[in-house]
Amino acid sequence: MQHDAKQLRIGLLYALTCYTVWGLVPAYFKLLAGMKPLHILAHRVFWSVLVLLPLISRRGLWGEVRAAFASRRVLLELAASTLFISVNWFSFVYAISIGQVMETSLGYYINPLVSVAMGVVLLKERMRPGQIAAITLGISAVAILTISTGRVPVLALVMAFSFAFYGFVRKLAHVSPLAGLFVETLLLFPLATVGVLIWTAPAMPQYFPSIANAPLLGPIARATIIAASGVVTAIPLLWFANATKRLPLVMIGLMQYLAPTISFLQALLLFHERFTFARKIAFPLIWMALLIFSIDSIRASRQTATVHEPDEPV
Repeated sequence: MQHDAKQLRIGLLYALTCYTVWGLVPAYFKLLAGMKPLHILAHRVFWSVLVLLPLISRRGLWGEVRAAFASRRVLLELAASTLFISVNWFSFVYAISIGQVMETSLGYYINPLVSVAMGVVLLKERMRPGQIAAITLGISAVAILTISTGRVPVLALVMAFSFAFYGFVRKLAHVSPLAGLFVETLLLFPLATVGVLIWTAPAMPQYFPSIANAPLLGPIARATIIAASGVVTAIPLLWFANATKRLPLVMIGLMQYLAPTISFLQALLLFHERFTFARKIAFPLIWMALLIFSIDSIRASRQTATVHEPDEPV
């Protein structure tokens, strides 16, 4: 599939923005220390629905949402993507809750390799020589990081595969990015609402003990921090959905190195996790892969003819 040069640039902007935000997300979830991962997942879904509601109304997409529920094919596609993203959200939050931000970084370094393989094998996307060179360097770097752990990185692999399959399903889903994301969160909304009301509401004062004793600031600050999970969850994912509609999976796969790099820097500089000898070798290889890929993508975008009419961006 070829892509219009203008839409490639728009897709690149969406991808760069969402991956930058995702790279910074561990710092946000560190604020939720003390909350159980399943409780955080319930809040992510609950507040995401509330964030998306005005966007759906403003864009007049209620008809498309109803059509998605009425179509067995679309509903099955979105049910599958909902399953994958739920697993991804939970494993990500769980890793942060146990102090394994570096594990999330490893997972999202592995993820692009899975996406590239899916794009080539399932969608018959072709790789240019520059992309092949970048992937080779990326594989080498991830192999070094994986071997250095001395164990099978279960959480990293779960995050890598769940998000790769999510991106694949959403790329093929017969629904616009915004309507599709809204349906995904709606499918989980009943369980999330139960979780918010029954699991977390009674325990709210325990989540942020440092501000729990403030008469007014405490409840407001707690509610604001937790409600922000809807923005942190829904908006970058919407940007990602728009990016997948405009970019080949090969390009999406390699651009995903940005988020784990930012997360790695946080783990190193903010959370003071170990920077082993293996990582000192692997990360320069990854940056070299990104440089090669970026140069190749810019050249290719100037030569691409337009044959693809994308969804209207949000």
